[in-house]
Amino acid sequence: MSQISLNDIFQRYVDNRTIFRDKNILSIRFTPNNIPHREEKIKQLGLILAPILRGEKPSNLFIYGKTGTGKSLCVKYTTDVLESAAKQNKDEKIKIIYINCKMSKVSDTEYRMLSQLIMGFGVTVPFTGLPTNQLYQKFFGLLDNKEQNVVIVLDEIDALVNKIGDGVLYNLTRINQDLTKSKLTIIGISNNISFINNLDPRVKSSLSEEEIVFPPYNANELRDILTERVKDAFFENVVENVVISKCSALAAQEHGDARKALDLLRVAGEITEREGEERVIEKHVDVAEKKLDRDKTLEVVKNQPKQSKCVLLSIIRLSKNGHDGIQTGDIYDLYAKICRKCNINPLTQRRVSDLISELDMFGIVNAKVISKGRYGRTREIKIDLANEIIEKIESMFESEFA
Repeated sequence: MSQISLNDIFQRYVDNRTIFRDKNILSIRFTPNNIPHREEKIKQLGLILAPILRGEKPSNLFIYGKTGTGKSLCVKYTTDVLESAAKQNKDEKIKIIYINCKMSKVSDTEYRMLSQLIMGFGVTVPFTGLPTNQLYQKFFGLLDNKEQNVVIVLDEIDALVNKIGDGVLYNLTRINQDLTKSKLTIIGISNNISFINNLDPRVKSSLSEEEIVFPPYNANELRDILTERVKDAFFENVVENVVISKCSALAAQEHGDARKALDLLRVAGEITEREGEERVIEKHVDVAEKKLDRDKTLEVVKNQPKQSKCVLLSIIRLSKNGHDGIQTGDIYDLYAKICRKCNINPLTQRRVSDLISELDMFGIVNAKVISKGRYGRTREIKIDLANEIIEKIESMFESEFA
């Protein structure tokens, strides 16, 4: 493509703002003033956290529900309003620290997790090198150096525990016993409803003093959410009503995921803009759905632990070599070879079987139980992705395992 045609493309985007008025409104990072169909959950959050405004410590709180049910959004909205209320009362003793535990290099070690907590007080520590107990002491010193009510929000808390165990949670939930000036409250947010059942009983009892469950949205609720966002995200009469209905219906099929509904709408708008059209119509949603499904799969694979990636790579290679009806034993043999080549300690076959089940849950592979008659039952595994996506995954793994 010539430089002149590129300049034409860039200038067209600058001159012709015919689709989006403010695309950020469709982002998951945007916190609207009105959150439809979550008024009751916000009220619950407010009642639990309100004692902070009297200098009291509220209960630790555990929030769970499927992806895109408004958990993080409602917590962010409630804590923002809480901070505003404190400022109006000239109360500077409230501090909110928000950490997304799924972000790369944020909470994949206890050291990095503690570093993030310390950074929440505006203090930086070396990327590596200090003893972990020294970081705990530093965090404790910052926490208890004055009278204050500190709330730590651990979003995707299950990712933290999966990476480093629940030891850091045990220390955080017990820290109030040693504080003399301040108070610490933990809010844990998770997509995994059964996650808390696997915690150390002492952590479980401390963390889940209060629990709030967020149910999935239905199609009508999602339509209300999109209708609200469309008003400010797009120019008037750009988005057809059928587009809102289709995005809502597609997202409702997938666990009532508002995030998917917003992503579909945003990407459909971007596709409309690239094609030089002026109205978002149904065909743009169809293209957006295919694109998002592809991108989502790659993102899920990218965020898997290395052990899971080795298992998936084994399945891909066996499939490409023409193996039909791949079984766990076949996968394990190749998986162990890949681990040794990458200097990774192989897991047990039983644990590898669990990882295959997780990949099946994500829709990356299909693990089907079949009967072998008098020889019992077994699982046959096959890759459940388009060739284009498989090639991208292989390329990603080659770079990572090189």
